[in-house]
Amino acid sequence: MPELQPIGIYTIPEISFVGRTEEELTDSSTPFEVGIARYRELARGQIVGDSYGMLKLLVSPEDGRLLGVHVFGTGATEIVHVGQAVMGCGGTVDYLVDAVFNYPTLAEAYKVAALDAANKIRNITRIDG
Repeated sequence: MPELQPIGIYTIPEISFVGRTEEELTDSSTPFEVGIARYRELARGQIVGDSYGMLKLLVSPEDGRLLGVHVFGTGATEIVHVGQAVMGCGGTVDYLVDAVFNYPTLAEAYKVAALDAANKIRNITRIDG
């Protein structure tokens, strides 16, 4: 499953991703929606003092599947595996919306980003439908 191999760049701050990029999805004309969570919006992000970190989900608006996960900030190489596991199991953004994450953790960013993407998808559906 090479498409689910996570990449980690151990810089300060860390960068990690798994799955497709926005550029790859755009080039292949694959529709997608973006959900973002900024560390500064999370209690744990404020505790660790990382106001620049973020987690981005690329989501299929057709079926809610995760297409890519990109993390920039403290612990990026640690939390990318949550998205990798969801993608490997064919999970959707709804799984992350319904999941309960420990509080305060950086992994909580998945729920925030999933809610962001799900709300955007609902708005698109409402406009189109």
